[in-house]
Amino acid sequence: MPRATATDPSKRSRHKELPVKPERLHKLLAQSGVGSRREMEALIAEGRVNINGETAQTGQSASPGDRIKVNGKLLHLKFSNRLPRVIIYHKPEGEIVSRDDPEHRPNVFTSLPRMSGGRWVAVGRLDFNTSGLLLFTTSGDLANRLMHPRYKLVREYAVRILGELADDARQRLLDGIELDDGLAQFATFQEAGGEGANHWYRVSLFEGRNREVRRLFEAVGAVVSRLMRVRYGPFILPPKLKRGQVMEIGEADVRKLLADFGMDDPAPGRAEHKPRER
Repeated sequence: MPRATATDPSKRSRHKELPVKPERLHKLLAQSGVGSRREMEALIAEGRVNINGETAQTGQSASPGDRIKVNGKLLHLKFSNRLPRVIIYHKPEGEIVSRDDPEHRPNVFTSLPRMSGGRWVAVGRLDFNTSGLLLFTTSGDLANRLMHPRYKLVREYAVRILGELADDARQRLLDGIELDDGLAQFATFQEAGGEGANHWYRVSLFEGRNREVRRLFEAVGAVVSRLMRVRYGPFILPPKLKRGQVMEIGEADVRKLLADFGMDDPAPGRAEHKPRER
């Protein structure tokens, strides 16, 4: 499984870029974070994608010099001549996972390493009052695969509540509870200690619906006072990674991640940079 290796993103080694070849338009749109490949194929089929002033066709390819618009908006697409980057961010409470917020609250993107010619794509979300592991990548295609339900990547959380759950409530959470958006349940439920009136639990599930963990506990009469994600798929929140800090995944592990998802390595044969502590 891929592992996190501490890297200072500002000192990432600068490899010579490979020549850029034309790529299928729907793939380019997906890896640039516009949406999934299937969604991009639908956009093209609906005539909502324009390339060099003409309506794009299904199966069409594009090159770096092409002007591409989606719904009339000009896009700067990311061609896969470099290996995608993947980072773990230890999100603190009080940050929103969005670049656009009408309330102008602090957002996670201001804490991430700056890039030229690319952007970070969040792998799912954590709500404003939830902390912990949050993945980002420069590949929209990889982000979509990491989030897709068919891969059944585990999400594990540390949860603190006031009081202690009875055995029957725990069993209900494992058996499944009907929420307003469908049946939900924890895959695992473990005691994690506590002091005084507060109790900690470790829970896991294989999906990421909005406020799902909190809503499940609320359904059995418990109120969550602290919630932290500690694992997402093969990635575990590093104990030494402080809130607000970033850790980059090493290139060898990114290549393994691509292989696990059946994705092509855009830069095979390159030497891996040595990770550096921040």
